[in-house]
This record gives sequence, C-alpha cells and structure tokens, in this order.
Amino acid sequence: MMQMLAAGGMPLLTDLERKPDIDNPRGYCEWEPIKLLPKQPNRIDEAEGKAVKVISQLLLSLPQGRNYKLIFMERPLLEVLASQDEMLKRRGSIESVDPALLTAAFRNHMRELVAWLEHREDIPVCRMGYRKVLTDPAGSAKAVRDFLDLDLNVEAMALAVDPSLYRNRRS
Repeated sequence: MMQMLAAGGMPLLTDLERKPDIDNPRGYCEWEPIKLLPKQPNRIDEAEGKAVKVISQLLLSLPQGRNYKLIFMERPLLEVLASQDEMLKRRGSIESVDPALLTAAFRNHMRELVAWLEHREDIPVCRMGYRKVLTDPAGSAKAVRDFLDLDLNVEAMALAVDPSLYRNRRS
C-alpha cells in the first residue's frame, strides 16, 4: 500500500532505515520514530500531509485532535504468521512460538482494535483486503483515492502492485 501511495503522488514519511532485502525487495517504507508513539504521541504531527506506516498495536496510541485517515490493510492471519516465521528463519532465529497462541493473541488484539476504532469517530477507516489489492489493483487504487479525497494517479498506483511478491499464500 505504501508503494501504491508513493506511486500515486502521496508523500511518505519514511527514514529508509530498513533497507530492501529478500523478505521485502522493494523496501519497507517505515519510519522508525513511529515506535515512540506510546511515549511521544505528538511525534505523529511530523506525518501531517504524508502517509506513514503504523502497525496495529501502535494505532491505540494515536492522540485525539488530529485529522487522520486510516487505510487498514487486512491479510489472512495464517499468511501473516507464515510470512513472519519465514522472515525470522532467514534471520537465523530458531525460537518458535506456538501458532495457536499467536493466533489467539492476534484475534484478541484485532477485536480490541476494532472496538477502539468504533469509538474513534475522528478516524475514518478504509479497510483494504491484501488479496483484493493483488487481484484488483485498479479498483483498489480508485477506492483509496476516493477515500483519501486526493488527486492521486490511480493508474500509477495500480502499476505499483507486484503480485509476484505475494508469497506465503494460505487457503
């Protein structure tokens, strides 16, 4: 999604600290200071007018009084876990966490997050399915453009989607 937004003309807040690698050959589009959000919530002000990647656990630290628009990427949990597991293996980690435990914890987190977002009327949400973006990049790009209400290049956004990077598929 961050690649799509950049291709469409949306400025990104990134620091390029995590370099492209085998797990993410086009780069991570992350901004390391976002991890400080729970202790320094005003850091989000640096993202004004830009797209910034925020993991779901940190969304709960978004302060009120800002104009947010949240594109919430949804991917099947089994695929997320498989992807994380592959990445950890490639980095030499031999520790394994019980998938059932991780699944339960993530599902609980998602329930908590959805309930929290329902109470945050100041945060409009566009839920985007990972698979939907891959199978219909043009339609997904148009939906994102319409949600953000910005003059983004939908064609360039759609062309930024690379289905060959969709690994760790699960049915």
